[in-house]
Amino acid sequence: FFTDAQREVQDRAGSRPMADRLEAVLVHDRLTAADAAFVARQNMVFLATNDAHDQPQCSYKGGARGFVSVIDDETLAFPDYDGNGMHLSIGNIDDTRRVALLFVDFEKQARMRVLGRASAHERDALLASYPGASRIVRVHVDSVFSNCPRYVHKMQLVEESAYVPTDGGGAPDPSWKRLNAVADVLAPEDRDLAGVDTDLNKTLNRDS
Repeated sequence: FFTDAQREVQDRAGSRPMADRLEAVLVHDRLTAADAAFVARQNMVFLATNDAHDQPQCSYKGGARGFVSVIDDETLAFPDYDGNGMHLSIGNIDDTRRVALLFVDFEKQARMRVLGRASAHERDALLASYPGASRIVRVHVDSVFSNCPRYVHKMQLVEESAYVPTDGGGAPDPSWKRLNAVADVLAPEDRDLAGVDTDLNKTLNRDS
């Protein structure tokens, strides 16, 4: 489970016995009933992938509560909704397949990690369960474990994103598609959104 470099750090810190004990107690290669129930309560997950140059990417994925499905004790699945067209995570999955998922429940101050191998499918039976999704990502679980929650900030959900597709697949159009900078490269179905907005930070909710 641990790499040589991780072992070296553990040895310098004198924490190898604790690391071994936590691995024995917490790490497992199947999703338990408690794991599945935890996943079913979540409406977000942080997805880490690696590209062919070993450069990691970290992406936030959100949806309605329970949007990550537990298929069985070795498999998770989640939808890939409309994004910005860069397809960094999906490209990395096609390239290296290695993924890490971090679930954080900010209301209950709890978290869980899943390490595994993923594949993306544009023709998947689960697409019928996720209107508005362009593909389904399936993750074969290699290991799953929970972490100490002491540094997880307690936050309360105000509302889920209005951009999560409805049962009919509909969702509002994101404001960044009205940026002048992307007007000439919008997908054909979005050409009517082309605008003259120029404030990138405002469209990304980064303005002060």
